[in-house]
Amino acid sequence: MSNLPASKKELLSGTLDLLVLKTLDTMGPLHGYGIARRIEQMSANVMRLSQGSIYPALIRLEQRGWIKTKWGVSETNRKVKFYSLTRTGEMQLQVEVASWEQTLALVSRVLEGKA
Repeated sequence: MSNLPASKKELLSGTLDLLVLKTLDTMGPLHGYGIARRIEQMSANVMRLSQGSIYPALIRLEQRGWIKTKWGVSETNRKVKFYSLTRTGEMQLQVEVASWEQTLALVSRVLEGKA
C-alpha cells in the first residue's frame, strides 16, 4: 500500500477484505503472494500491497470464518498456505459488494450535487 496517500490507505483498510474475497471468488485458491499480486494487477499497479497489509487481512478473514487455509506447494516448489473462500465467505462477499455499491452510489450523488 506504500504508493497510496494516507487518505487512500484509510479507505483501503475498509475495502481490502472485499478485494481479497472477490479475488478468491474469481481465481479460486491462492497463496498470499498470489492474492496480493492479482489485486495489484487488477488495479493496473496503482495499488501496491505489502506483506504488512495482505497477511493481517488474511488472518482477520480466517478468524471471521470467511476464508480457510490449506498447506500446499507453490509454483516455486515452496511450502505455502493456500487461501480459499468458505461458504460463509461467499455469503459475506455478497454483503460486502452490496455495501460497497451503496457507498459508491452515495459518494456519486454527493459529488454530482444530487439529493
